[in-house]
Amino acid sequence: MAGGAGPTPKQDELQPHAVKDQLPHVSYCITSPPPWPEAILLGFQHFLVMLGTTVIIPTALVPQMGGANDDKARVVQTLLFVAGINTLLQTFLGTRLPAVIGASYTFVMPTISIILAGRYSNLPDPAERFRRIMRGTQGALIVASALQIIVGFSGLWRNVTRYLSPLSAVPLVALVGAGLYELGFPGVAKCVEIGLPQLILLVVFSQYIPHVMHHVRHVFDRFAVIFTVPIVWLYAYLLTVGGAYRHAPPKTQFHCRTDRSGLVGGAPWIRVPYPFQWGAPTFDAGDAFAMMAASFVALVESTGAFIVVARYASATPVPPSVLSRGIGWQGIGILLDGLFGTGNGSSVSVENAGLLALTRVGSRRVVQIAAGFMIFFSVLGKFGAVFASIPLPIFAALYCIFFAYIGAGGLSFLQFCNLNSFRTLFILGFSLFMGLSVPQYFNEYTSVAGYGPVHTGARWFNDIINVMFSSKPFVAGIVAYFLDNTLYRHESARKDRGYHWWDKFRSFRTDTRSEEFYSLPFNLNKFFPSV
Repeated sequence: MAGGAGPTPKQDELQPHAVKDQLPHVSYCITSPPPWPEAILLGFQHFLVMLGTTVIIPTALVPQMGGANDDKARVVQTLLFVAGINTLLQTFLGTRLPAVIGASYTFVMPTISIILAGRYSNLPDPAERFRRIMRGTQGALIVASALQIIVGFSGLWRNVTRYLSPLSAVPLVALVGAGLYELGFPGVAKCVEIGLPQLILLVVFSQYIPHVMHHVRHVFDRFAVIFTVPIVWLYAYLLTVGGAYRHAPPKTQFHCRTDRSGLVGGAPWIRVPYPFQWGAPTFDAGDAFAMMAASFVALVESTGAFIVVARYASATPVPPSVLSRGIGWQGIGILLDGLFGTGNGSSVSVENAGLLALTRVGSRRVVQIAAGFMIFFSVLGKFGAVFASIPLPIFAALYCIFFAYIGAGGLSFLQFCNLNSFRTLFILGFSLFMGLSVPQYFNEYTSVAGYGPVHTGARWFNDIINVMFSSKPFVAGIVAYFLDNTLYRHESARKDRGYHWWDKFRSFRTDTRSEEFYSLPFNLNKFFPSV
Protein backbone atom coordinates (compact mmCIF):
# COMPACT_ATOMS: atom_id res chain seq x y z
CA MET A 1 0.00 0.00 0.00
CA ALA A 2 1.42 3.37 -1.00
CA GLY A 3 2.10 5.71 1.88
CA GLY A 4 2.32 9.49 2.15
CA ALA A 5 5.45 11.41 3.03
CA GLY A 6 5.98 11.66 6.77
CA PRO A 7 5.81 14.97 8.63
CA THR A 8 9.00 16.91 9.22
CA PRO A 9 10.22 17.56 12.79
CA LYS A 10 9.22 21.21 12.38
CA GLN A 11 5.64 20.20 11.57
CA ASP A 12 5.51 18.05 14.70
CA GLU A 13 6.55 21.05 16.77
CA LEU A 14 3.96 23.38 15.25
CA GLN A 15 0.90 21.16 15.33
CA PRO A 16 -0.34 18.30 17.53
CA HIS A 17 -1.31 16.11 14.55
CA ALA A 18 0.45 16.08 11.21
CA VAL A 19 -1.49 16.60 7.99
CA LYS A 20 -1.98 13.32 6.08
CA ASP A 21 -2.55 13.06 2.35
CA GLN A 22 -3.79 9.51 2.93
CA LEU A 23 -5.82 8.25 5.85
CA PRO A 24 -3.65 5.95 8.01
CA HIS A 25 -4.66 2.72 9.74
CA VAL A 26 -6.64 1.43 6.74
CA SER A 27 -6.21 -2.35 6.58
CA TYR A 28 -6.54 -2.74 2.81
CA CYS A 29 -6.35 0.13 0.34
CA ILE A 30 -7.55 0.13 -3.28
CA THR A 31 -4.78 -1.98 -4.71
CA SER A 32 -4.25 -4.37 -1.77
CA PRO A 33 -7.14 -6.87 -1.68
CA PRO A 34 -7.80 -9.07 1.37
CA PRO A 35 -7.66 -12.89 1.07
CA TRP A 36 -10.41 -14.34 -1.13
CA PRO A 37 -12.65 -15.79 1.64
CA GLU A 38 -12.58 -12.49 3.52
CA ALA A 39 -13.06 -10.50 0.30
CA ILE A 40 -16.17 -12.54 -0.57
CA LEU A 41 -17.72 -11.95 2.87
CA LEU A 42 -16.93 -8.24 2.68
CA GLY A 43 -18.42 -8.09 -0.82
CA PHE A 44 -21.61 -9.74 0.41
CA GLN A 45 -21.72 -7.18 3.22
CA HIS A 46 -21.60 -4.35 0.67
CA PHE A 47 -24.43 -6.07 -1.20
CA LEU A 48 -26.55 -6.20 1.97
CA VAL A 49 -25.96 -2.52 2.71
CA MET A 50 -26.93 -1.27 -0.76
CA LEU A 51 -30.20 -3.23 -0.64
CA GLY A 52 -31.77 -0.58 1.59
CA THR A 53 -31.90 2.18 -1.03
CA THR A 54 -32.64 -0.38 -3.76
CA VAL A 55 -35.82 -1.41 -1.94
CA ILE A 56 -36.89 1.89 -0.36
CA ILE A 57 -37.12 3.84 -3.64
CA PRO A 58 -39.26 1.31 -5.62
CA THR A 59 -41.40 0.74 -2.51
CA ALA A 60 -42.21 4.46 -2.51
CA LEU A 61 -42.57 4.97 -6.26
CA VAL A 62 -44.04 1.82 -7.84
CA PRO A 63 -47.42 1.92 -5.99
CA GLN A 64 -47.81 5.57 -7.03
CA MET A 65 -47.21 4.50 -10.62
CA GLY A 66 -50.00 1.93 -10.35
CA GLY A 67 -47.72 -1.10 -10.09
CA ALA A 68 -48.44 -4.21 -8.03
CA ASN A 69 -46.08 -6.30 -5.89
CA ASP A 70 -44.79 -8.25 -8.89
CA ASP A 71 -43.99 -4.98 -10.66
CA LYS A 72 -42.16 -3.75 -7.56
CA ALA A 73 -40.16 -6.99 -7.39
CA ARG A 74 -39.16 -6.67 -11.06
CA VAL A 75 -38.10 -3.03 -10.59
CA VAL A 76 -35.96 -4.04 -7.60
CA GLN A 77 -34.41 -6.82 -9.69
CA THR A 78 -33.68 -4.38 -12.51
CA LEU A 79 -32.16 -1.83 -10.12
CA LEU A 80 -29.89 -4.52 -8.65
CA PHE A 81 -28.85 -5.80 -12.08
CA VAL A 82 -27.99 -2.37 -13.48
CA ALA A 83 -26.29 -1.32 -10.21
CA GLY A 84 -23.98 -4.32 -10.54
CA ILE A 85 -23.08 -3.39 -14.13
CA ASN A 86 -22.56 0.29 -13.24
CA THR A 87 -20.37 -0.58 -10.27
CA LEU A 88 -18.17 -2.78 -12.45
CA LEU A 89 -17.90 -0.02 -15.08
CA GLN A 90 -16.94 2.54 -12.42
CA THR A 91 -14.34 0.33 -10.74
CA PHE A 92 -12.76 -0.86 -13.99
CA LEU A 93 -13.05 2.21 -16.26
CA GLY A 94 -14.30 5.18 -14.22
CA THR A 95 -12.52 6.59 -11.19
CA ARG A 96 -11.41 3.02 -10.29
CA LEU A 97 -12.36 3.81 -6.70
CA PRO A 98 -14.20 1.21 -4.56
CA ALA A 99 -17.47 3.07 -5.05
CA VAL A 100 -20.81 1.28 -5.38
CA ILE A 101 -23.07 2.92 -7.96
CA GLY A 102 -26.72 2.47 -7.01
CA ALA A 103 -30.14 4.10 -6.88
CA SER A 104 -30.20 7.78 -5.96
CA TYR A 105 -32.74 9.73 -3.93
CA THR A 106 -31.92 12.79 -6.06
CA PHE A 107 -33.99 11.40 -8.94
CA VAL A 108 -37.08 10.71 -6.82
CA MET A 109 -38.52 14.23 -7.07
CA PRO A 110 -38.54 14.47 -10.89
CA THR A 111 -39.88 10.90 -11.05
CA ILE A 112 -42.78 11.89 -8.80
CA SER A 113 -43.37 14.89 -11.09
CA ILE A 114 -43.66 12.48 -14.03
CA ILE A 115 -46.07 10.29 -12.02
CA LEU A 116 -48.30 13.32 -11.32
CA ALA A 117 -48.29 14.52 -14.94
CA GLY A 118 -51.80 15.08 -16.28
CA ARG A 119 -51.35 12.86 -19.32
CA TYR A 120 -51.30 9.77 -17.08
CA SER A 121 -54.13 10.67 -14.71
CA ASN A 122 -56.98 9.44 -16.94
CA LEU A 123 -55.65 5.94 -17.56
CA PRO A 124 -58.15 3.55 -15.89
CA ASP A 125 -55.98 0.41 -15.91
CA PRO A 126 -53.26 0.57 -13.17
CA ALA A 127 -51.01 -1.87 -15.06
CA GLU A 128 -51.16 0.24 -18.21
CA ARG A 129 -50.57 3.40 -16.18
CA PHE A 130 -47.49 1.81 -14.59
CA ARG A 131 -46.03 0.89 -17.97
CA ARG A 132 -46.73 4.31 -19.48
CA ILE A 133 -45.12 6.15 -16.55
CA MET A 134 -42.13 3.81 -16.56
CA ARG A 135 -41.62 4.43 -20.28
CA GLY A 136 -41.83 8.18 -19.70
CA THR A 137 -39.24 7.88 -16.92
CA GLN A 138 -36.99 5.88 -19.24
CA GLY A 139 -37.08 8.60 -21.90
CA ALA A 140 -36.29 11.33 -19.37
CA LEU A 141 -33.33 9.34 -17.96
CA ILE A 142 -31.93 8.66 -21.43
CA VAL A 143 -31.92 12.38 -22.24
CA ALA A 144 -30.58 13.32 -18.78
CA SER A 145 -27.66 10.91 -19.11
CA ALA A 146 -26.26 13.04 -21.95
CA LEU A 147 -25.47 15.83 -19.48
CA GLN A 148 -23.03 13.78 -17.39
CA ILE A 149 -21.61 11.99 -20.42
CA ILE A 150 -20.77 15.27 -22.17
CA VAL A 151 -19.60 17.13 -19.06
CA GLY A 152 -17.48 14.17 -17.93
CA PHE A 153 -15.86 12.89 -21.11
CA SER A 154 -15.31 16.35 -22.62
CA GLY A 155 -13.10 17.27 -19.66
CA LEU A 156 -15.37 20.17 -18.67
CA TRP A 157 -15.83 18.81 -15.15
CA ARG A 158 -12.05 18.47 -14.88
CA ASN A 159 -11.75 22.24 -15.42
CA VAL A 160 -14.39 22.92 -12.75
CA THR A 161 -12.97 20.61 -10.07
CA ARG A 162 -9.46 21.93 -10.65
CA TYR A 163 -10.49 24.94 -8.54
CA LEU A 164 -11.94 22.80 -5.76
CA SER A 165 -9.93 23.30 -2.57
CA PRO A 166 -10.08 21.41 0.74
CA LEU A 167 -12.11 24.29 2.17
CA SER A 168 -14.82 24.16 -0.51
CA ALA A 169 -14.80 20.34 -0.36
CA VAL A 170 -15.67 20.29 3.37
CA PRO A 171 -19.32 21.49 3.12
CA LEU A 172 -19.94 19.44 -0.01
CA VAL A 173 -18.63 16.16 1.39
CA ALA A 174 -19.95 16.71 4.92
CA LEU A 175 -23.54 17.22 3.75
CA VAL A 176 -23.36 14.35 1.25
CA GLY A 177 -23.49 12.23 4.41
CA ALA A 178 -24.89 14.32 7.25
CA GLY A 179 -27.46 15.90 4.93
CA LEU A 180 -29.29 12.56 4.75
CA TYR A 181 -30.23 12.64 8.43
CA GLU A 182 -33.94 12.23 7.57
CA LEU A 183 -33.18 8.68 6.48
CA GLY A 184 -31.45 7.84 9.78
CA PHE A 185 -33.18 7.90 13.15
CA PRO A 186 -36.61 8.95 11.78
CA GLY A 187 -36.51 5.64 9.88
CA VAL A 188 -35.41 3.80 13.02
CA ALA A 189 -38.31 5.31 14.96
CA LYS A 190 -40.85 3.89 12.48
CA CYS A 191 -40.32 0.59 14.29
CA VAL A 192 -38.17 1.45 17.28
CA GLU A 193 -38.28 -2.05 18.79
CA ILE A 194 -36.37 -3.31 15.72
CA GLY A 195 -34.39 -0.27 14.61
CA LEU A 196 -32.97 0.68 18.01
CA PRO A 197 -31.56 -2.80 18.84
CA GLN A 198 -29.91 -2.85 15.42
CA LEU A 199 -28.30 0.55 16.06
CA ILE A 200 -27.09 -0.41 19.54
CA LEU A 201 -25.75 -3.79 18.42
CA LEU A 202 -23.90 -2.26 15.48
CA VAL A 203 -22.18 0.27 17.74
CA VAL A 204 -21.27 -2.45 20.27
CA PHE A 205 -19.95 -4.91 17.67
CA SER A 206 -17.99 -2.35 15.65
CA GLN A 207 -16.67 -0.03 18.37
CA TYR A 208 -16.59 -1.75 21.77
CA ILE A 209 -16.01 -5.49 21.29
CA PRO A 210 -12.89 -5.03 19.08
CA HIS A 211 -11.20 -3.16 21.92
CA VAL A 212 -12.05 -5.86 24.45
CA MET A 213 -11.22 -8.95 22.37
CA HIS A 214 -7.90 -7.89 20.86
CA HIS A 215 -6.94 -11.17 19.17
CA VAL A 216 -10.16 -11.26 17.08
CA ARG A 217 -10.84 -7.52 16.92
CA HIS A 218 -10.89 -7.35 13.12
CA VAL A 219 -13.53 -10.06 12.95
CA PHE A 220 -16.10 -7.99 14.84
CA ASP A 221 -15.50 -4.52 13.43
CA ARG A 222 -14.95 -5.74 9.85
CA PHE A 223 -18.06 -7.96 9.77
CA ALA A 224 -20.32 -6.05 12.18
CA VAL A 225 -23.13 -5.79 9.60
CA ILE A 226 -23.10 -9.53 8.87
CA PHE A 227 -23.19 -10.27 12.61
CA THR A 228 -25.91 -7.84 13.65
CA VAL A 229 -28.40 -7.79 10.75
CA PRO A 230 -29.27 -11.55 10.97
CA ILE A 231 -29.66 -11.28 14.76
CA VAL A 232 -32.16 -8.41 14.56
CA TRP A 233 -33.83 -9.86 11.45
CA LEU A 234 -34.46 -13.12 13.33
CA TYR A 235 -35.75 -11.12 16.30
CA ALA A 236 -38.16 -9.25 13.97
CA TYR A 237 -39.30 -12.57 12.47
CA LEU A 238 -40.02 -14.00 15.94
CA LEU A 239 -42.05 -10.92 16.79
CA THR A 240 -43.98 -11.33 13.53
CA VAL A 241 -44.83 -15.04 13.93
CA GLY A 242 -45.49 -14.51 17.63
CA GLY A 243 -48.35 -12.16 16.83
CA ALA A 244 -46.81 -9.02 18.30
CA TYR A 245 -48.23 -6.89 15.46
CA ARG A 246 -51.49 -8.75 14.86
CA HIS A 247 -53.61 -5.79 15.99
CA ALA A 248 -51.16 -3.01 15.15
CA PRO A 249 -52.06 -0.26 12.64
CA PRO A 250 -51.29 -1.08 8.98
CA LYS A 251 -48.43 1.41 8.88
CA THR A 252 -46.74 -0.21 11.88
CA GLN A 253 -47.21 -3.66 10.38
CA PHE A 254 -45.64 -2.53 7.11
CA HIS A 255 -42.49 -1.26 8.84
CA CYS A 256 -42.15 -3.95 11.52
CA ARG A 257 -43.35 -7.23 10.07
CA THR A 258 -41.02 -9.38 7.97
CA ASP A 259 -43.81 -10.55 5.65
CA ARG A 260 -45.22 -7.26 4.38
CA SER A 261 -42.79 -6.28 1.62
CA GLY A 262 -44.54 -8.37 -1.05
CA LEU A 263 -41.19 -8.97 -2.76
CA VAL A 264 -40.81 -12.72 -2.14
CA GLY A 265 -44.26 -13.57 -3.50
CA GLY A 266 -43.98 -11.16 -6.44
CA ALA A 267 -40.47 -12.07 -7.58
CA PRO A 268 -39.97 -14.76 -10.27
CA TRP A 269 -37.54 -17.59 -9.62
CA ILE A 270 -35.26 -16.73 -12.51
CA ARG A 271 -35.45 -13.61 -14.64
CA VAL A 272 -32.79 -11.66 -16.53
CA PRO A 273 -33.65 -7.93 -16.87
CA TYR A 274 -33.32 -6.67 -20.43
CA PRO A 275 -33.50 -3.27 -22.20
CA PHE A 276 -36.93 -1.84 -23.02
CA GLN A 277 -38.68 -4.50 -20.92
CA TRP A 278 -41.54 -2.06 -20.25
CA GLY A 279 -41.83 -1.01 -23.90
CA ALA A 280 -40.33 1.72 -26.06
CA PRO A 281 -39.35 4.88 -24.11
CA THR A 282 -41.43 8.00 -24.57
CA PHE A 283 -40.00 11.49 -24.50
CA ASP A 284 -41.34 14.73 -23.07
CA ALA A 285 -39.30 17.95 -23.01
CA GLY A 286 -40.52 19.02 -19.57
CA ASP A 287 -39.74 15.66 -18.00
CA ALA A 288 -36.30 15.64 -19.65
CA PHE A 289 -35.40 19.11 -18.29
CA ALA A 290 -36.45 18.14 -14.77
CA MET A 291 -34.44 14.91 -14.95
CA MET A 292 -31.42 16.81 -16.30
CA ALA A 293 -31.56 19.04 -13.23
CA ALA A 294 -31.50 15.94 -11.04
CA SER A 295 -28.61 14.60 -13.12
CA PHE A 296 -26.64 17.79 -12.50
CA VAL A 297 -27.34 17.63 -8.75
CA ALA A 298 -26.29 13.96 -8.70
CA LEU A 299 -23.11 14.94 -10.55
CA VAL A 300 -22.19 17.40 -7.78
CA GLU A 301 -23.15 15.00 -4.99
CA SER A 302 -21.17 12.14 -6.54
CA THR A 303 -18.11 14.37 -6.80
CA GLY A 304 -18.21 14.80 -3.03
CA ALA A 305 -18.81 11.08 -2.56
CA PHE A 306 -15.83 10.17 -4.79
CA ILE A 307 -13.62 12.46 -2.71
CA VAL A 308 -14.57 10.81 0.58
CA VAL A 309 -14.38 7.29 -0.90
CA ALA A 310 -10.78 8.04 -1.90
CA ARG A 311 -10.13 9.23 1.65
CA TYR A 312 -11.53 6.10 3.31
CA ALA A 313 -9.75 3.86 0.80
CA SER A 314 -6.45 5.50 1.82
CA ALA A 315 -5.92 6.84 -1.69
CA THR A 316 -4.52 10.24 -2.57
CA PRO A 317 -6.92 13.12 -3.36
CA VAL A 318 -8.65 12.38 -6.67
CA PRO A 319 -7.08 14.22 -9.65
CA PRO A 320 -9.62 16.43 -11.52
CA SER A 321 -9.18 14.39 -14.71
CA VAL A 322 -10.13 11.19 -12.84
CA LEU A 323 -13.20 12.86 -11.32
CA SER A 324 -14.26 13.95 -14.81
CA ARG A 325 -13.73 10.43 -16.15
CA GLY A 326 -15.82 9.00 -13.31
CA ILE A 327 -18.68 11.41 -13.99
CA GLY A 328 -18.63 10.42 -17.66
CA TRP A 329 -19.03 6.74 -16.76
CA GLN A 330 -21.71 7.61 -14.24
CA GLY A 331 -23.56 9.21 -17.16
CA ILE A 332 -23.24 5.90 -19.02
CA GLY A 333 -24.78 4.32 -15.92
CA ILE A 334 -27.79 6.65 -16.06
CA LEU A 335 -28.15 5.80 -19.75
CA LEU A 336 -28.32 2.11 -18.78
CA ASP A 337 -30.93 3.01 -16.13
CA GLY A 338 -33.02 4.54 -18.89
CA LEU A 339 -32.54 1.65 -21.31
CA PHE A 340 -33.35 -1.07 -18.75
CA GLY A 341 -36.13 0.89 -17.01
CA THR A 342 -35.08 1.14 -13.37
CA GLY A 343 -37.41 4.08 -12.74
CA ASN A 344 -34.53 5.90 -11.04
CA GLY A 345 -31.11 7.32 -11.84
CA SER A 346 -27.75 6.31 -10.39
CA SER A 347 -25.09 7.95 -8.27
CA VAL A 348 -22.46 6.90 -5.74
CA SER A 349 -23.99 4.92 -2.87
CA VAL A 350 -23.26 6.98 0.25
CA GLU A 351 -24.04 4.13 2.64
CA ASN A 352 -21.47 1.87 0.99
CA ALA A 353 -18.91 4.65 1.23
CA GLY A 354 -19.61 4.72 4.98
CA LEU A 355 -19.12 0.96 5.13
CA LEU A 356 -15.55 1.48 3.87
CA ALA A 357 -14.90 3.54 6.99
CA LEU A 358 -16.52 1.01 9.33
CA THR A 359 -14.55 -1.95 7.97
CA ARG A 360 -11.35 0.00 7.14
CA VAL A 361 -11.21 -2.00 3.92
CA GLY A 362 -11.06 0.11 0.76
CA SER A 363 -10.20 -2.67 -1.66
CA ARG A 364 -11.42 -2.33 -5.23
CA ARG A 365 -11.76 -6.10 -5.51
CA VAL A 366 -14.23 -6.25 -2.61
CA VAL A 367 -16.62 -3.84 -4.34
CA GLN A 368 -16.29 -5.73 -7.63
CA ILE A 369 -17.28 -8.91 -5.78
CA ALA A 370 -20.26 -7.01 -4.37
CA ALA A 371 -21.25 -6.11 -7.94
CA GLY A 372 -21.15 -9.81 -8.75
CA PHE A 373 -23.57 -10.51 -5.88
CA MET A 374 -25.90 -7.77 -7.20
CA ILE A 375 -26.07 -9.34 -10.64
CA PHE A 376 -26.35 -12.89 -9.29
CA PHE A 377 -29.24 -12.16 -6.89
CA SER A 378 -31.03 -9.97 -9.43
CA VAL A 379 -31.26 -12.94 -11.80
CA LEU A 380 -32.27 -15.42 -9.06
CA GLY A 381 -35.28 -13.35 -8.07
CA LYS A 382 -36.66 -15.36 -5.15
CA PHE A 383 -33.32 -15.55 -3.36
CA GLY A 384 -32.61 -11.85 -3.87
CA ALA A 385 -36.13 -10.97 -2.68
CA VAL A 386 -35.52 -12.79 0.61
CA PHE A 387 -32.65 -10.44 1.44
CA ALA A 388 -34.53 -7.45 0.04
CA SER A 389 -37.41 -8.13 2.47
CA ILE A 390 -35.31 -7.15 5.51
CA PRO A 391 -37.38 -4.57 7.45
CA LEU A 392 -36.45 -1.03 6.47
CA PRO A 393 -35.82 0.22 10.07
CA ILE A 394 -32.83 -2.15 10.14
CA PHE A 395 -31.35 -0.33 7.15
CA ALA A 396 -32.16 3.04 8.75
CA ALA A 397 -30.10 2.00 11.79
CA LEU A 398 -27.16 1.21 9.49
CA TYR A 399 -27.52 4.64 7.90
CA CYS A 400 -27.13 6.33 11.29
CA ILE A 401 -23.53 5.10 11.35
CA PHE A 402 -22.61 5.16 7.67
CA PHE A 403 -23.92 8.65 6.92
CA ALA A 404 -22.24 9.93 10.08
CA TYR A 405 -18.91 8.52 8.86
CA ILE A 406 -19.29 10.39 5.56
CA GLY A 407 -20.12 13.65 7.33
CA ALA A 408 -17.06 13.22 9.56
CA GLY A 409 -14.96 12.36 6.51
CA GLY A 410 -15.87 15.73 5.03
CA LEU A 411 -14.87 17.51 8.21
CA SER A 412 -11.51 15.71 8.14
CA PHE A 413 -10.43 17.96 5.24
CA LEU A 414 -10.35 20.86 7.70
CA GLN A 415 -6.87 19.65 8.67
CA PHE A 416 -5.64 21.29 5.43
CA CYS A 417 -7.30 24.66 6.23
CA ASN A 418 -6.43 27.54 8.53
CA LEU A 419 -9.23 27.61 11.08
CA ASN A 420 -7.83 30.80 12.61
CA SER A 421 -8.76 32.74 9.46
CA PHE A 422 -12.00 34.74 9.47
CA ARG A 423 -12.29 34.12 5.72
CA THR A 424 -12.19 30.36 6.31
CA LEU A 425 -14.69 30.55 9.16
CA PHE A 426 -17.14 32.64 7.14
CA ILE A 427 -17.06 30.40 4.06
CA LEU A 428 -17.30 27.25 6.14
CA GLY A 429 -20.08 28.43 8.45
CA PHE A 430 -22.16 30.24 5.82
CA SER A 431 -22.06 27.40 3.29
CA LEU A 432 -22.95 24.75 5.89
CA PHE A 433 -25.77 26.87 7.29
CA MET A 434 -27.24 27.67 3.87
CA GLY A 435 -26.83 24.05 2.81
CA LEU A 436 -29.11 23.04 5.68
CA SER A 437 -31.42 26.05 5.76
CA VAL A 438 -32.36 26.52 2.09
CA PRO A 439 -33.39 22.87 1.44
CA GLN A 440 -35.28 22.86 4.74
CA TYR A 441 -37.36 25.80 3.49
CA PHE A 442 -38.04 24.10 0.15
CA ASN A 443 -38.99 20.81 1.81
CA GLU A 444 -41.26 22.42 4.43
CA TYR A 445 -42.99 24.53 1.80
CA THR A 446 -43.58 21.46 -0.38
CA SER A 447 -44.94 19.36 2.50
CA VAL A 448 -47.47 22.07 3.42
CA ALA A 449 -48.50 23.40 0.01
CA GLY A 450 -48.11 20.22 -2.03
CA TYR A 451 -45.77 21.98 -4.46
CA GLY A 452 -42.45 23.77 -4.23
CA PRO A 453 -41.83 27.49 -3.60
CA VAL A 454 -41.23 27.99 -7.33
CA HIS A 455 -44.70 27.47 -8.76
CA THR A 456 -45.04 28.97 -12.22
CA GLY A 457 -47.03 27.82 -15.22
CA ALA A 458 -43.99 25.99 -16.58
CA ARG A 459 -43.78 22.67 -14.70
CA TRP A 460 -40.33 21.88 -16.08
CA PHE A 461 -38.93 25.17 -14.72
CA ASN A 462 -40.50 24.53 -11.31
CA ASP A 463 -38.95 21.06 -11.17
CA ILE A 464 -35.48 22.32 -12.12
CA ILE A 465 -35.34 24.93 -9.37
CA ASN A 466 -37.06 22.81 -6.73
CA VAL A 467 -34.83 19.79 -7.39
CA MET A 468 -31.62 21.81 -7.23
CA PHE A 469 -32.40 23.75 -4.07
CA SER A 470 -33.78 20.74 -2.22
CA SER A 471 -30.35 19.10 -2.17
CA LYS A 472 -28.27 19.99 0.89
CA PRO A 473 -24.83 19.03 -0.50
CA PHE A 474 -25.59 20.79 -3.78
CA VAL A 475 -26.48 24.11 -2.10
CA ALA A 476 -23.58 23.90 0.37
CA GLY A 477 -21.09 22.89 -2.30
CA ILE A 478 -22.10 25.60 -4.77
CA VAL A 479 -22.04 28.34 -2.11
CA ALA A 480 -18.65 27.23 -0.77
CA TYR A 481 -17.14 26.83 -4.26
CA PHE A 482 -18.31 30.30 -5.36
CA LEU A 483 -17.16 32.11 -2.22
CA ASP A 484 -13.85 30.26 -2.06
CA ASN A 485 -12.96 31.24 -5.63
CA THR A 486 -14.15 34.85 -5.52
CA LEU A 487 -13.56 36.13 -1.99
CA TYR A 488 -10.15 37.77 -1.27
CA ARG A 489 -8.01 35.75 -3.66
CA HIS A 490 -4.51 36.58 -2.44
CA GLU A 491 -1.57 34.35 -1.53
CA SER A 492 -2.41 34.04 2.17
CA ALA A 493 -6.00 33.08 1.27
CA ARG A 494 -4.61 30.36 -1.01
CA LYS A 495 -2.84 28.81 1.97
CA ASP A 496 -5.79 29.38 4.31
CA ARG A 497 -8.07 27.38 2.00
CA GLY A 498 -5.55 24.53 1.82
CA TYR A 499 -5.21 24.76 -1.95
CA HIS A 500 -1.43 24.30 -1.83
CA TRP A 501 -1.81 20.88 -0.16
CA TRP A 502 -3.59 19.52 -3.23
CA ASP A 503 -1.32 21.18 -5.82
CA LYS A 504 0.63 18.04 -6.64
CA PHE A 505 -2.59 16.12 -7.32
CA ARG A 506 -3.96 18.59 -9.91
CA SER A 507 -2.18 16.67 -12.65
CA PHE A 508 -2.57 12.92 -12.96
CA ARG A 509 1.11 12.04 -13.29
CA THR A 510 2.61 14.51 -10.80
CA ASP A 511 2.49 11.97 -7.96
CA THR A 512 3.30 8.30 -8.51
CA ARG A 513 0.63 7.23 -6.04
CA SER A 514 -2.08 8.70 -8.27
CA GLU A 515 -0.93 6.52 -11.15
CA GLU A 516 -0.97 3.49 -8.86
CA PHE A 517 -4.53 4.09 -7.71
CA TYR A 518 -6.29 5.59 -10.72
CA SER A 519 -4.58 4.28 -13.89
CA LEU A 520 -6.86 2.37 -16.22
CA PRO A 521 -6.12 -1.31 -16.93
CA PHE A 522 -4.88 -2.66 -20.26
CA ASN A 523 -3.18 0.66 -21.14
CA LEU A 524 -6.54 2.33 -21.79
CA ASN A 525 -5.31 5.73 -20.58
CA LYS A 526 -4.47 6.69 -24.17
CA PHE A 527 -8.19 6.70 -25.01
CA PHE A 528 -8.87 9.38 -22.39
CA PRO A 529 -6.98 12.56 -23.33
CA SER A 530 -8.24 14.30 -20.16
CA VAL A 531 -5.93 11.97 -18.20
